[in-house]
Amino acid sequence: MADEIETGFERVRRLAEAAGLPETRVGTSYGTPALLVKGKSFVRMKDAETLVVMCALEEKEMLMELDPSLFFETDHYKGWPAMLVRLSKIDDGSLTQRLIAAWREKVPKRLAARFGTAGPR
Repeated sequence: MADEIETGFERVRRLAEAAGLPETRVGTSYGTPALLVKGKSFVRMKDAETLVVMCALEEKEMLMELDPSLFFETDHYKGWPAMLVRLSKIDDGSLTQRLIAAWREKVPKRLAARFGTAGPR
């Protein structure tokens, strides 16, 4: 199981790196691989097939309604600014967008502003 989690996380890590998210580091959160910015987790592996992604509650509700095959939650995440993503169903472009949005949720405003003028959106 640990190898399968690492395989899924490698894709996430690679896409975050390609997006050029400043000050992103690999770490752990709740015992699973995670990406952190300024010491705060913005995405983490839940299991080999599921990624936990930070997002605004309004955005979470909208995304889950628009595409429940990709985005969902369990009772544990109800009312929490995070949703679950099915890694096997999401394409790299959409996953990259979710990584950037999650990063923006946790990063200090100054760093987000620098990324907005210098990096991809």
